[in-house]
Amino acid sequence: MTLLDLSDVNAYYGNSHVLFDISLSVEENEVVALLGRNGAGKTTTLRAITGTVPRREGTITFRGESIIDESVDSISNKGIKLVPEERRIFPTLTVQENLSVARGACRGTEPRPIEEMFEIFPVLDDLRENRGRNLSGGEQQMLSVARALVQNPDLLLLDEPTEGLAPVIVEDLADVLEDIVSRDVTVVITEQNVDFALDLSERAYIIESGENAWDGSIADLRQREDLLDEYLSVGEANAD
Repeated sequence: MTLLDLSDVNAYYGNSHVLFDISLSVEENEVVALLGRNGAGKTTTLRAITGTVPRREGTITFRGESIIDESVDSISNKGIKLVPEERRIFPTLTVQENLSVARGACRGTEPRPIEEMFEIFPVLDDLRENRGRNLSGGEQQMLSVARALVQNPDLLLLDEPTEGLAPVIVEDLADVLEDIVSRDVTVVITEQNVDFALDLSERAYIIESGENAWDGSIADLRQREDLLDEYLSVGEANAD
């Protein structure tokens, strides 16, 4: 069953046209990667889905219903949760309090038990009383994902989850995300760490300069060195 569908989506920041006829679809319980260089439009695509881009055109449907004109809160309450690159945990609250606040803010879906989050994220179990500002980057990232997951999303959007993390922490995060996707959570992930994204995902879309450049299975993409070189090699860093 198609959970999310974007058709000919255009997005604008003021007078700047940043997405050009983007189309993609996500099936229920699928993991889909959005790939491309920095500045390609991956983050903006996620923001278009969640309604945080000021102006959008085209069609975005979730469970067959249009959300193109819905508010950010309405889209969130339908079960779409974004874990942003900048994490946005509450620095002065403890891990336990961060999860309690997120769970208490849940609308439209039945939240998951907080204890389940500590089962999924055992590193956080030992840090329940630690304040967010005292966590490492990897711990903050896991807390950010847990805050979204405790709200029991139908669709989890992960924006550059490995950004700035040490390789050993990336491995731990990969294990956690594999556990999450085994729990029937649909995931769309943007990621500069191509190997990380390919290992986690089933299909991929490559975005270049705000446009669709390629889409297909991960198995097909692994065979396409030309695509990996052309669109996914490390280039100059721009704001995405």
